[in-house]
Amino acid sequence: MKANYHTHTPLCRHAWGSEEEYIQKAITEGLEILGFSDHAPHVFATEDFDSPARMKISQIGQYFETLLALRKKYKDYIQILIGFETEYYPLLWEKTRQVYKNYPLDYLILGNHQIGNESISALNSFSATKDESTLKSYVDYCIAACETGKISFIAHPDVINFVGDGDTYLREMTRLIKKANELALPLEINMYGLRENRAYPRADFWTLAGALGATAILGCDCHRIEHVADQDEIKQAQEYAARFGLNIVDKIDLRSPF
Repeated sequence: MKANYHTHTPLCRHAWGSEEEYIQKAITEGLEILGFSDHAPHVFATEDFDSPARMKISQIGQYFETLLALRKKYKDYIQILIGFETEYYPLLWEKTRQVYKNYPLDYLILGNHQIGNESISALNSFSATKDESTLKSYVDYCIAACETGKISFIAHPDVINFVGDGDTYLREMTRLIKKANELALPLEINMYGLRENRAYPRADFWTLAGALGATAILGCDCHRIEHVADQDEIKQAQEYAARFGLNIVDKIDLRSPF
């Protein structure tokens, strides 16, 4: 594993360990690139809304100040990139990106944990559902985000916990995978899901992705220092990917978030 673009920090309120400790672990494990992509702050429609699982807008400066200093300190040892794992809330998308333009943001990855707008009445992607309209909405939001041209890859594309009709699931996910192929966007095999035995990654999704010739990338989704390029976890993820004949890439060409 040469690069991991999916790394969190304590600012998201559910990750542990300092940014410098993540970097030191990455160097020890031989990574050439470590990308931080903490859960993106959003300009919410409800101004007093405080999302419990992401940094606040007021903390963006701290995020960049810390990581830019560490990028300089470790520049001879590893390349440090600074990004966000973003939701796609259509009505807030441009307003939020205007805030990001004030900072040297390297990239965005898409991680749709919420469908809609969490400050109003979003549906949680982790919740088991048989509702076909929820599945369709998830795919619609992912596709719309990808079509902005600002996303570098889709994190845990199979996070939506649909437990309904299998044919419906495959039909909707075919739309998502074909759009990712069309736009040359990698799909992430999420190692957090593997290590926690979550409902994702899903074999039916990746069987379909392999059949459709999708490109995949491994993502550590680090929330603890020990998650950074753990060799046993990398082996597990590689073996998982091999089951589906996936085209795995080590590094990607990042797309400008602006």
